Amino acid sequence: QVQLVESGGGLVQAGGSLRLSCAASRSGFSFNGMGWYRQAPGKQRELVAAISSGGRPTYADSVKGRFTISRDNTRNTVYLQMNSLKPEDTAVYYCKARGSDYTDYWGQGTQVSVSS
Repeated sequence: QVQLVESGGGLVQAGGSLRLSCAASRSGFSFNGMGWYRQAPGKQRELVAAISSGGRPTYADSVKGRFTISRDNTRNTVYLQMNSLKPEDTAVYYCKARGSDYTDYWGQGTQVSVSS
């Protein structure tokens, strides 16, 4: 079994930046699509950004132009660079990766808090 380990969350002022990372716990495992989701208190989990195995990104409208998703297939790692952060970006951020057998793996979540 493989686990996804996230890092990079924290507290930042509005307008600031954070970079999230999510790495697979072991090597020799390949993923298809990878992505980042977030869940704010009292709200449903929503897709923030996703990236295909070939590197094609998609973004939620709310983060377009501010967030950038990327991946390093040699390290089985996906990143989320978040710039111009807003208080409404405050949430727990989760990474997800789909294995070659279409099994979905989730990270444990990392808190991102943006103060105004």
